[in-house]
Amino acid sequence: MKKARLISLSLIPALLALGGCSKPDTAPGPGGVTMGEARALDEAAAMLDERRPPTAALQPSAPKDAKAP
Repeated sequence: MKKARLISLSLIPALLALGGCSKPDTAPGPGGVTMGEARALDEAAAMLDERRPPTAALQPSAPKDAKAP
């Protein structure tokens, strides 16, 4: 019992140290935004990349004035 308690008590400082490694969401991040905002922007960019239309949809269409051959 004492050994289990000693192990659990020794894990507490390790967990606290690991918890302090990440920046909070309100910490300044890249480009003048907070870390939380930067993370949200990255997630939004990934979603847009996944929904990218096929290249055929990006080809310009014929002008309205053009006559069909």
